[in-house]
Amino acid sequence: MRTNPYVEAVYRVVTLPGGSFGVEVKIPDSNPTIVSSFETEAAAEAWIARNKQRVSERAEPRNPFRRSQPRA
Repeated sequence: MRTNPYVEAVYRVVTLPGGSFGVEVKIPDSNPTIVSSFETEAAAEAWIARNKQRVSERAEPRNPFRRSQPRA
């Protein structure tokens, strides 16, 4: 099973030209990228928190043999 590369990502809020904010995302063995633009630093921090939550939810192991519910 492959691991989601974002599990090991490092996030950093950066100030962009014009006064807005972005999030620098560094993934091992990849070039960093900037997610933009956020009006406030708090909005950028909130995006980081939501993204980390989504990644952790998707990283939880699933049972590939679980039976689906029968359709009506």
